[in-house]
Amino acid sequence: MKIDGGLGGELRSAGGAAARQEAQGYDGLWTAETSHDPFFPLLLASQQTERVELGTGIAVAFARNPMNLAQVAWDLQAASEGRFILGLGSQIKPHITKRFSMPWSSPAARMREMILAIRAIWTAWNEGSKLDFQGDFYTHTLMTPFFDPGPNPHGNAKIFLAGVGERMTEVAGEVCDGFLCHGFTTERYLREVTLPALERGAAKAGRTLADIEISGPAFVVTGATEEEMARSVAGTKQQIAFYGSTPAYRPVLELHGWGELQDELNAMSKQGKWKEMGELITDDILDTFAVVAEPEKLAGGINERYGDVVQRLSFYAPYESDPDRWTAIMADLKAI
Repeated sequence: MKIDGGLGGELRSAGGAAARQEAQGYDGLWTAETSHDPFFPLLLASQQTERVELGTGIAVAFARNPMNLAQVAWDLQAASEGRFILGLGSQIKPHITKRFSMPWSSPAARMREMILAIRAIWTAWNEGSKLDFQGDFYTHTLMTPFFDPGPNPHGNAKIFLAGVGERMTEVAGEVCDGFLCHGFTTERYLREVTLPALERGAAKAGRTLADIEISGPAFVVTGATEEEMARSVAGTKQQIAFYGSTPAYRPVLELHGWGELQDELNAMSKQGKWKEMGELITDDILDTFAVVAEPEKLAGGINERYGDVVQRLSFYAPYESDPDRWTAIMADLKAI
């Protein structure tokens, strides 16, 4: 199992932060597209690291177009000497249409076509062939030498796709190199819903699950003292509640018989009751979504829950904690 870290904070410190995490033993580093661009930190990281993989987890696909994504991925793959992973996600309709002012329709079908278009563009650059991609959502038929970077000396970047719903997950199984499990998932949902959907998608392309690298951010709740544990519990419950308020993620709750909770959380989110939402997350729900344990027992708990399912894992800890703690837990996991 590969253990991944993350890059955030100020852009100017991204390179140094990446170098430190590489020295600590992390196998990959991911950036998220929240309040900052996800690509810039990885460019800086590529210049101060040698080994770790560098990926977007995630970049909002529908805020861009296939040509734009093909170009930025080509550049980061070259700059990192073959270590870049283009991690994509759809986001939800209100953000795409109201925040990015971009079109939204048939997200799974559109995502599949976007990834196929990116690969078609790369093929044209690598092989010098005519670019002729014509789909229902994207059309790319013009590529002149002036705009053609040529073959990438380090090959094509891997493409990972994030998903929760079965249709998007099937797309990942069919056309992607890897799948990014959403933090708002459970072991049962992963085994009973996600894996079968990936298998169905892979079968369409004559592939198996062995051809898909599965990455999972695991909610972890831990602390060396009662006070630390209490803060960890509160922060994680609030994050679970935030995700649970999103209608697109309702199937995860419904699988466990908690579908009505989504209605409550969604109504409270519209009233801005973010703190109160966390109070609706019971200890039973917390234990289902998160590995809750003392620091020295955490690696065993993570391995027992996900060790035979995911090939790479990152710690999802939405609360302040000591970075050295995660280094120690990473060492414990690798020892297992």
